[in-house]
Amino acid sequence: MAKKSTIHDIAKELNITASTVSRALSGNTRISESTREAVLEKAKQLNYQHNQIASALRSGRTYTIGVMVPTADRSFFSKVVRSIEEEVGRAGYNVIICQSYDRQKNERDNIEALLRLRADGIIASIAKESRDVEHFQQLRQRKVPLILFDRVSSQLEVSRVVIDDFLGAYRATAHLIEQGYQRIAHFAGLQHINIYQDRFRGYRQALQDYGLAFDEKRVLYFQDLLIEDGMYGIRQLLALPQPPDAVFSASDYAALGAMQILKESGIRIPQDFGLAGFANEPFTSFVEPGLTTVEQHSRQIGAAAANLFLEEIQAEPDQYVFRKVVLTPELIVRASSQRQI
Repeated sequence: MAKKSTIHDIAKELNITASTVSRALSGNTRISESTREAVLEKAKQLNYQHNQIASALRSGRTYTIGVMVPTADRSFFSKVVRSIEEEVGRAGYNVIICQSYDRQKNERDNIEALLRLRADGIIASIAKESRDVEHFQQLRQRKVPLILFDRVSSQLEVSRVVIDDFLGAYRATAHLIEQGYQRIAHFAGLQHINIYQDRFRGYRQALQDYGLAFDEKRVLYFQDLLIEDGMYGIRQLLALPQPPDAVFSASDYAALGAMQILKESGIRIPQDFGLAGFANEPFTSFVEPGLTTVEQHSRQIGAAAANLFLEEIQAEPDQYVFRKVVLTPELIVRASSQRQI
């Protein structure tokens, strides 16, 4: 049987110390990128197999990280997860993916399972049901790194990555106004959730800044903002004595539902009615007309969250300063709102 390669073999080949090899393999940020790449390439050439159990016993780390999302079948969350896997994978970490299905009990159970598995940290987007975040507090008490993204909580003193949802909503609403729409409605999400609260605020601020009256009857609140919600919502709005002439939806899916009903009703888009969504889901560029939407930069969110975790895991627990990363969204203008072309 061939003798297994060790970190000492790699060190000898590269004329560096075994401790440097160990740090490079574990993703220590103090090791230069060129050295780390050389170590990884030599490890591959020598068919080095990392003994994760022995490493965990020595370092107290398992080199696993839990990533918890509401659901993995949404384009946004799947792209975030992929980006996290790529970033932490280069540092030698494996990812355990958990889904909460937007239920607080599932979220709590996932955290307990990840703690039993001794995950080195957790990156999460909070479930819609979680109005309190007590189940996350135990992570802070145990000094387990917790990074939040997208849906976050002001009750938790942790690092987080978000986009400027207020700005994204403001730009989408302002765009509709600039295209000549005057009675703009809003499909809103649950207002205890930060992203939907900020999108509602951006919508309302744009109306105010452009001198348009806010009408509560033109705002409909939904738990999930699905296609079915958009279909129901647009029927309600069209039945108003003075129906809107545009909708800014906090979700592309609800906007798609509205589009279907408008088409069935013979209402022309964008000539008679404008539509804008949020998230830049893959289907938005394929529907006819193409749906104006807000790009969330999911890959950048994942990369930023992963790097925050790697920073925190390398730092002294009592010295690490929690950070908030805010990315700028991009308005993607398509035919569903371009009445002035």
